[in-house]
Amino acid sequence: MKHILLVFLLAFTSLRAADDPRLAALRAADDERVAATITADRAKLDGIFSDDLHYAHSNGNVDTKASLTDTIASRRTKYESITYQQRNFTFPAPGIALMHGRARIKIGNATGGMDAVLSFLAVWREEKGHWRFLAWQSCKLPAPEPAAK
Repeated sequence: MKHILLVFLLAFTSLRAADDPRLAALRAADDERVAATITADRAKLDGIFSDDLHYAHSNGNVDTKASLTDTIASRRTKYESITYQQRNFTFPAPGIALMHGRARIKIGNATGGMDAVLSFLAVWREEKGHWRFLAWQSCKLPAPEPAAK
């Protein structure tokens, strides 16, 4: 039942989001977040991430603003690419935006890295007139089944 309500909420708010002037600002903010993540720009990440950031990786690890910024800026985890297959925004409450979809993410690290398609839900919050990245939750999607011959 909870899943049905969430789907309904996302679908309903998506209809209103298409014409919302906040949409361009959010897309730009997220594009800036992706670029800063790939270039490991500590100063930009610090400005984009909310002080209250809760970042839950697809492997179950959770980062705060400080730990995620340090991991990216130090290049212990190097984000090589983040390519959206789908990215949607909804506005469930004033000053809150949900971003959900699928993205192919390639990273490198000491254990070899990851190249996977993730399903994600992110939360953006308006803070002092700017959209800040507040939360992320993702899971790896299974590889597509090979086509039958």
